[in-house]
Amino acid sequence: MSAESLHKSATELLETWSPATGPEASLREAMLAFLGSAPRGCLREHAAGHITASAIVLSHDESQVLLTLHPRVGRWIQLGGHCEESDDTVAAAALREATEESGIAGLALEPGLYGAQAHPITCSLGVPTRHLDLLFKIKAPEGAVPVRSSESTDLAWWPVDGLPDGADVLLR
Repeated sequence: MSAESLHKSATELLETWSPATGPEASLREAMLAFLGSAPRGCLREHAAGHITASAIVLSHDESQVLLTLHPRVGRWIQLGGHCEESDDTVAAAALREATEESGIAGLALEPGLYGAQAHPITCSLGVPTRHLDLLFKIKAPEGAVPVRSSESTDLAWWPVDGLPDGADVLLR
């Protein structure tokens, strides 16, 4: 568990990922180049930008997606956040963040990378930075009831074909 294991896991995920679109392929190459120059680039301390762990949390039947109304961003987005040195992998960080932010026990992480996004943001560092999101697909158990954490203004299930206006969520 270290910056090195997070870096290795992010690199391996990106190297084995087959992006669905041309823009995603370009983002994949940019993220790999970033990781090649940033040994601690999976940690928030890397102020110029850092890899973050995001979770597309779907209902057991994949008809709904769980979104958080993020207080800093002001929009409905997927769950997720910063990797911690105690996380073995970026995937483990995504599952940890999804569990913490949803209050749902028994979330199931699907193997592999679901997608990637990049977002300019002023995060907890207090300075403008860039979040390089690695997204993972996570399924909730049947009957899962989310519980909003202090990291969210609101938390709700949304139909995958009826996302709220302004939502910034990558769904396939």
